[in-house]
Amino acid sequence: MTRNRRYVLAAVVTALGVVTAAFLLEVLGTILFALTVAYVLYPVHNWLMRRGLSANLAAIAATLCGFFATVAVFSPIFVTLYFRRGELIGLLETVPDEIPITAFDQTIVIDVAEVQAWTITQVQQLAVGVATATPELAIKFALFVILLFGLLLKGEEAGRAAIAPVPREYRDIVHALTDRTKETLYAIYVLQLGTSVATLIIAYPLFWGLGYESALVLAIFAAILQFVPIIGPSLLILPIALYHVAMGELVAALLVGVLGLALIAWFPDIVVRPRLAQSSAGLPGSLYFIGFTGGLFTMGAIGIVVGPLVVAVFVEAVSLLADEVNRSPTPTLADFNQSTTAVEQPADDSLEGSSPEATPEPDVSPSDDATPSTDGSHTEIE
Repeated sequence: MTRNRRYVLAAVVTALGVVTAAFLLEVLGTILFALTVAYVLYPVHNWLMRRGLSANLAAIAATLCGFFATVAVFSPIFVTLYFRRGELIGLLETVPDEIPITAFDQTIVIDVAEVQAWTITQVQQLAVGVATATPELAIKFALFVILLFGLLLKGEEAGRAAIAPVPREYRDIVHALTDRTKETLYAIYVLQLGTSVATLIIAYPLFWGLGYESALVLAIFAAILQFVPIIGPSLLILPIALYHVAMGELVAALLVGVLGLALIAWFPDIVVRPRLAQSSAGLPGSLYFIGFTGGLFTMGAIGIVVGPLVVAVFVEAVSLLADEVNRSPTPTLADFNQSTTAVEQPADDSLEGSSPEATPEPDVSPSDDATPSTDGSHTEIE
């Protein structure tokens, strides 16, 4: 009865959670973002508590870490899109309307005027949209901070409540999926963020040294593109190199192409990422790319995190199923025959033909070798 009651309560909580998510759909991305960040910062909260801080002070300190990290990540994007949009638009306007490409004595002219106009329009609309949505973004950011603090303060109780309805024999599966979630979120936040910071530090002096006026803007875009798996900052370096080729500046194209790909696109992945990858998810790049693109197109910006996370948890579940199947031996024909013989054969041949009447009864008559004692009991003489 207690277990059934627990399952009923779990079903009620799940149903109410779906209804609540429907009502909170507009801020669902903020809630998911706060959940994932709290999951990553919870070890920081525990570390602070082990250093002697109370639960409240540790939650406040960890929340401040999440607050400043979020501001450090998103403020360059906001500044670039709004305050420095003029430099970005000016850079796009320098691209010629037609780019001729000559190969094997054949010249192909690529018309990029429409693409250029569309890109400039998108940048302008995005900048205006960011400015218009500033009050809404401020409210969502405040909600994010409040949720982050609450999750860090009561995260352990929430975890126990979530795992309570699960039978004990299945809790190892929950722990395995939890570990995979932790590793994936570490890879997305800590690993990608560290790699992006390294990209920004390398890209800015490189673009500045090559003479680009908007070196900081280009460096910020290179750092943001580091979150795109597999291709990353190559999406920025290659168009810049092609632009120099179209302008006839082959030396500049060679410099930005070689140095950009080597130092901006590859060096952080080769040097920085392995040093931070000790606790990463180990998810193959192809699956990470599928989760990234699918989450981005399905859920928007929050899908960058949720997409790879869902794919990683699914891969872990498939791995657990494969281990379970491989651990269970497949029954053979000999095993089937043996089990059939065991069923047809009596359990104990020694009892075959015996009956209760054939079982000898113990002799309970007084023994001749027993002598009475003073208290009426018999003492056996060996």
